[in-house]
Amino acid sequence: MGHAGAAAAAVRYLGPRPVEALPRPELRCVREDEPAPVGQGDFRRVLGAFATGVTVITAPPADASGSPAGFACQSFSSLSLDPPLVCFMVGRTSTTWPRIARAGVFCVNVLGAGQGELCRAFAVSGADKFAGVAYDPAPVSGSPRLAGAAAWIDCTLHAVHTGGDHLIVVGRVDALGEEGPGEPLLFHRGRFARLRTG
Repeated sequence: MGHAGAAAAAVRYLGPRPVEALPRPELRCVREDEPAPVGQGDFRRVLGAFATGVTVITAPPADASGSPAGFACQSFSSLSLDPPLVCFMVGRTSTTWPRIARAGVFCVNVLGAGQGELCRAFAVSGADKFAGVAYDPAPVSGSPRLAGAAAWIDCTLHAVHTGGDHLIVVGRVDALGEEGPGEPLLFHRGRFARLRTG
C-alpha cells in the first residue's frame, strides 16, 4: 500500500467523523536513481541526541466485544493552543494504529520517571499489553487512563496526514490533567533517562 493509500485507509477507519483527506504530497526528497542524502544509521544516531518525553497512546475498544488498544510513543507534541490540538506519529505498519483509528478517540498518557517497565510492555507487539495494568476511563473518550501517569490528554481524532513511512495523527483535546510535579520519563540516545536538575 502506498503513502496515499495508507492515509486513505486511515481516513476510512474514522467512519463518519469529520476528517479531511489532504492531496497526496510530494514524498521524495531525491530522484528514484539518487541515493538518500543521509543514511538511516546516521539519522538515528544524530536524532538520538534529542531527548523526548515518553507516552502511551491508548484507545477504548472499537466495539463491545473488543479490547482496548495502546502503544508506546515518543513522537508526541503539542500542536495548537487555539483550537487545542496535539499530534503524534505512528508507523504505517503499526497493527495497533488501525484499532485506534476505528475508535476515533485516544488518550495520551505521559509517563513518569518510574514507568520504564510499563513503557516496555506497551512497546511489545502481539502481547496483551493491558494485562496487570491499572487504569480507569478518561472522562470524555473512555480511553484507558493509566494509573501513575504524570499527565493525561483525552482527545478526539481530528486529522491524519502522511509523513514518509509514518502517519501524523492530530487530536483535538477534550480534557486533560496532571498528577503532580513528578519527574518525567525521558528517552535519550536509545535508552531511558531521568531529568537532572540543579
